[in-house]
Amino acid sequence: YTWSNRAHDIYSAHKHDYHKVIYVVDGSITFFLPLLKTEVTLNAGDRVDLPAHVVHSAQVGEGGVVCLEGHKGE
Repeated sequence: YTWSNRAHDIYSAHKHDYHKVIYVVDGSITFFLPLLKTEVTLNAGDRVDLPAHVVHSAQVGEGGVVCLEGHKGE
């Protein structure tokens, strides 16, 4: 499915019981993976695979973001 957010929107730390694939269509978003001590910034054309149970938070970039998202193992 498709989702979008305005510039600088924030998702607080959470996790899912399923594998999530996110593809950025437009804009940018940064995912923070605190237990892995890393962050990943995605721009248009980039994707990230988030395995089930991985704690993550996110902040949308300056121009907002539009993403496609798919799930495995729900």
